[in-house]
Amino acid sequence: MTGDIETLEQLSTDYKESMPADLRETKSFDWYLEVVYEDPKVARNAHQRVADMFDYYGTTYDETEGMVEYQLASEDPLGDGENTFYGKVIHQSIHEFVNKVKSGARRLGPERRIKLLLGPVGSGKSHFDKQVRKYFEDYTLRDDGRMYTFRWTNLCDVIQDQDPADDSVRSPMNQDPLVLLPVEQRQRVIDDLNENLDAPYTIQNEQALDPESEFYMDKLLAYYDDDLQQVLENHVEIVRFVADENKRQGLETFEPKDKKNQDETELTGDVNYSKIAIYGESDPRAFDYSGAFCNANRGIFSGEELLKLQREFLYDFLHATQEQTIKPKNNPRIDIDQVIVGRTNMPEYKDKKGDEKMEAFNDRTKRIDFPYVLSYEDEASIYEKMLQNADVPDINVEPHTLEMAGLFGVLTRIEEPDTETVGLLSKAKAYNGEIDEGDDIDTKKLREEAELKAEIGEGMVGISPRFIGDEIAEAIMDSKHRQRGFLSPLTVFNFFEENLEHHGSIPEDNFETYYRYLETVREEYKERAIEDVRHALAYDIDEIQRQGEKYMDHVMAYIDDDTIEDELTGREQEPDETFLRSVEEKLDIPEDRKEDFRQEVSNWVSRRAREGEAFNPQDNERLRRALERKLWEDKKHNINFSALVSANEFDDDERSAWIDALIEQGYSEGGAKEVLEFAGAEVAKAEMDD
Repeated sequence: MTGDIETLEQLSTDYKESMPADLRETKSFDWYLEVVYEDPKVARNAHQRVADMFDYYGTTYDETEGMVEYQLASEDPLGDGENTFYGKVIHQSIHEFVNKVKSGARRLGPERRIKLLLGPVGSGKSHFDKQVRKYFEDYTLRDDGRMYTFRWTNLCDVIQDQDPADDSVRSPMNQDPLVLLPVEQRQRVIDDLNENLDAPYTIQNEQALDPESEFYMDKLLAYYDDDLQQVLENHVEIVRFVADENKRQGLETFEPKDKKNQDETELTGDVNYSKIAIYGESDPRAFDYSGAFCNANRGIFSGEELLKLQREFLYDFLHATQEQTIKPKNNPRIDIDQVIVGRTNMPEYKDKKGDEKMEAFNDRTKRIDFPYVLSYEDEASIYEKMLQNADVPDINVEPHTLEMAGLFGVLTRIEEPDTETVGLLSKAKAYNGEIDEGDDIDTKKLREEAELKAEIGEGMVGISPRFIGDEIAEAIMDSKHRQRGFLSPLTVFNFFEENLEHHGSIPEDNFETYYRYLETVREEYKERAIEDVRHALAYDIDEIQRQGEKYMDHVMAYIDDDTIEDELTGREQEPDETFLRSVEEKLDIPEDRKEDFRQEVSNWVSRRAREGEAFNPQDNERLRRALERKLWEDKKHNINFSALVSANEFDDDERSAWIDALIEQGYSEGGAKEVLEFAGAEVAKAEMDD
């Protein structure tokens, strides 16, 4: 064994330092008053605390999109980036969710609504919900997110029939200690807190004590002749309250059960049968505060597949959201304070949306759409993260593999453009940010048209990243079984084609369309593979520099309406229009757009000159690509592409040079050989067709 090893002492020290210093301490009510006067945010409600949590871990403002990216999602600082979210559409959804929570923090209405995350399967809504709960746990461990509750003590000294096992009772709803103060006195304290509060919201607390605590308060006040100070000093201890999903405190995930077994007590709590014999059925001490709404108090309630619940069961959410109270059977109402989040998939939403009897419930929800990612490079990042988080075999993922998988997914999700000038592939590239100057593509307009055309919103249907991720995983294992040390797009395409009809979430009506999209992706990959091979076989830095300088000399003469010296004769001549067009046509620049492109590169060169930078065509993506393609055209007639299909017909030295050039682009040796053969066959076929 090499390196340092962890010792129990060090592990124990690290754990202790990660816990709040006052986690196990008990304090007095006077101490708590001093704390909230010093830091009024300690007394925040659930919406305010969750809203501040998002800002606490860092934010970045995207001026282009006009939205905030929250680093708990974009960078995942607690997980070292393991659980990051990709795609502008997803961060727009998160931005919208946080805005609703922040509106609720200011009492603008969303605090009395269910935040309903709507999206197709695998769109990330459950992942995001889980991430929020994870960070809320951590935030309540920090000083900035701390909160406190109380427990009753020495009850048997005063209440004669109190079970000795209940001599000390924690607030069953984990309420803020301020609720121990009568409303009038409490409001005076809150008014003072708000004068010192530096926040975009105000502290409010109009809750009543839960029924059990109300019972103890009444008994103790009667015993001490309404001396509140005696009650709080002799029978109340303040304790730190930390959210913990495993312990079901401050966080609760509620999952639908079988329709026949659904019971409202799962939400609101039920009679504690073990206490009935001691206290009697109607006694508030004989109630079990184990319902999901009770457990989530002061934190986050998460309803998984919420709309799968029966309509009658969903009615319990109406009172919980609008009135912020719950009404258990045979028990007084209970005030609650929590952010209620629901998640649902498209079929359940469509079903409930069309149900007139669900109008009241629908009116009490704030829908946040969680669509699929619509940028194929962002989609590729999802798969890359999947591979980074897994124990992936020693295998090289070849260039374009994940991007082409992502492109296939995106094509199934975006709406077909109505205009003939923009095809589906061009739209996907535009969504990916691949718009050159002079391209007549208005991405904003495409999005607006798609939103009008889509049933709910663009990106809410299509192939799930889970399907694509599963097929990538299968392709990796297949490659290993066949002793291939690389994963290529061609292998992934084969798995898509073989398993598309075996995936339960893909409607049969879409098979033909999706196969067509897969062929589109194959064609796109073919172009990229040929481009890579072109780069390897014909790339010559010195020649590209020379051709680039020649092109710019002729462009400047053209723009200035001047002549240029001929390289061979030394005579002055007009700019070589044939040469200029031979370069520009490699970018499919039409005759009527040539002046725009020439002016574009001229401006770029002038800008570089002012900055003291020498001309280098490598620094201009479009010009470099055009020159490479021209050089390819000049040299390809000397290359036997048919021979590329059979490695045995290669000249060994030449083949090794080509493979080395492809390896520099990120290919493995095996992957380089495959792409040489594939591209060689495609080019040879095109040559024969010509």
